[in-house]
Amino acid sequence: MLKSMTGFGRASVSVGDKVLSIDLKSLNGKQFELQLKMPGLLRPYEFEIRKCLAENLGRGTVDCQISLKESGPSIPVSINTQVARSYYQPLAQLADELGLDKTQLLPSLLKLPDVIVSGSDGLSETEWELFKKGLQEAISAINKHRKEEGKALEADLMERINQIENRQVEITALDPVRREKLRNSMNKSMQEHLKEEAIDRNRMEQELIYYIEKMDITEELVRLRNHCSYFREQVATAEEGKGKKLSFILQEIGREINTTGSKAYDAGIQRLVVEMKDELEKAKEQVLNIL
Repeated sequence: MLKSMTGFGRASVSVGDKVLSIDLKSLNGKQFELQLKMPGLLRPYEFEIRKCLAENLGRGTVDCQISLKESGPSIPVSINTQVARSYYQPLAQLADELGLDKTQLLPSLLKLPDVIVSGSDGLSETEWELFKKGLQEAISAINKHRKEEGKALEADLMERINQIENRQVEITALDPVRREKLRNSMNKSMQEHLKEEAIDRNRMEQELIYYIEKMDITEELVRLRNHCSYFREQVATAEEGKGKKLSFILQEIGREINTTGSKAYDAGIQRLVVEMKDELEKAKEQVLNIL
């Protein structure tokens, strides 16, 4: 079973007079990359939150938005002027360089992290445990979505491999005719360029066999079939995090297809090779989304 890196999950949890909403979105990526936005009262738990997301989501570009709504009395807020100044100075310098109006900087400045400080206390231990359950719910939701996306990817990939295998069978059927044409063509060429009495028949046969063997594609077709079978086996395993492995197998499939095309010297086979390459490129694009 495959799991996509693309997914979405949401959960809300009530902790005291607060409601924390967690929104998770993920896209494909070579490594785990997290963009985390959360209210100040969760700052003490940032490391634990990041660790939990990394352990449960694996690879991908993940966006985590945690928002806070409070139903209790209004919480006093203040502006951290030291942090605000540290943001303002480079922004003002940039505005001068670009000839922009600095009077418009304040609204943007107030949206930057840690500029506005809430007087709210942090979470109690009980509230933190409740929040962790909510985070796990969001993670479960996004992973469920990823598995559903993975099923669609698996169906598409299997169709691509089917098409490649079908064309491999067609090439195998065409190969004996190709070999005979190649042999006749080379024999005719040698007859035309050499005088009949100057030809050593045994030597000519050896040369023909040598060049025909160099253009033989039997091994490439066997390896191509084996790589396709191995790809199917890996897709069927319960192992997670196999996107990179599948990508490597597709590279090997591509190598055999390319070698077959370069050695074939046959219009019919070349056409099938082009079609296989087209299917392979589609498979490579899909594998990029697999965890």
